[in-house]
Amino acid sequence: MGNGFHASIYRPIAISSLSGTVRNLHNETLEYVNPEKPTHDHSSIYYKRFYVSSFNLNESAIKATFSAPMKIQDGDEVTVVGYFKGELFQVVAYANQTQTTRHHENWLVLIVAAVIFFCVALGIYHNEGVIAGELIPKLLIFGFAAVSLYMAYRAWLIKQAIRLLPS
Repeated sequence: MGNGFHASIYRPIAISSLSGTVRNLHNETLEYVNPEKPTHDHSSIYYKRFYVSSFNLNESAIKATFSAPMKIQDGDEVTVVGYFKGELFQVVAYANQTQTTRHHENWLVLIVAAVIFFCVALGIYHNEGVIAGELIPKLLIFGFAAVSLYMAYRAWLIKQAIRLLPS
């Protein structure tokens, strides 16, 4: 049964905060290229970048993935808010007391996107193909609804994490 931090389909993720000194900081950038990118065009609109920071905070292994690089350095005093995924603590939001900065992803954008995806699912639901019992529209409804729920859930996680950050 474990320590209560493991996520399952039946139990929500336990959000918690950890504070301490950053040690063994390692930063990397993950870059994804849109498959529709023309070979001759290198503009940034075709690239999606994620910034991954791995470090130790006291005795815990920490991993943070954001759309902007974390503003931390070795020796900084930080508070991270997130959840344990196995032995690794996944960061949702953080506050750097040394540099007096805070960061989290934009939960409001996720809510707006979730509403849009849900509206698309509703639009497909009223399609004649669904009424006729066709499989593809039903799969599309499921897909758009699932993405909508995931986005709403991530927004909720971010909102909960913000509440746990120090002022």
